[in-house]
Amino acid sequence: MQNNVNAIRRGLLLSALAALLPQAWAASVLTMEVWKDPNCGCCQDWVDIIQKAGFKVVVHDTGNTAVRLKNGIPVELGSCHTARIGGYTIEGHVPVREIQRLLSEKPDAIGLAVPGMPLGSPGMDGEAYQNRTQPYNVLLIKKNGSALVYQKYI
Repeated sequence: MQNNVNAIRRGLLLSALAALLPQAWAASVLTMEVWKDPNCGCCQDWVDIIQKAGFKVVVHDTGNTAVRLKNGIPVELGSCHTARIGGYTIEGHVPVREIQRLLSEKPDAIGLAVPGMPLGSPGMDGEAYQNRTQPYNVLLIKKNGSALVYQKYI
């Protein structure tokens, strides 16, 4: 009899925990806001990659120049879209892995940038670009506007 009571208690506890997990997961997922040109295909491809990685994304099809400047991204590090997540600015075709690393390490910085639109970066890859690639750097932008290499892609 006692074994049956314990089994029922365990079952109820597991059911309660299972019901709470989706809420806990939803609370832990950060929302990324992205500003881009409404006609930019590579920007949308990057957004799709970010969403597939599990991020919730809100897109503003209003262009990104004003947001880039407002958030301290130097003009020479600009790209075709700008995002904000977890207090950081993400400029251009930054890989998911580096965004996750940034959010985990939490450096005292403005954010990350992949200047320009390098072939092979997320959203600038695949058959649409004849699978061509070129080396590029993900830059960590410090609070003073200077940048250092955060990760190299060869």
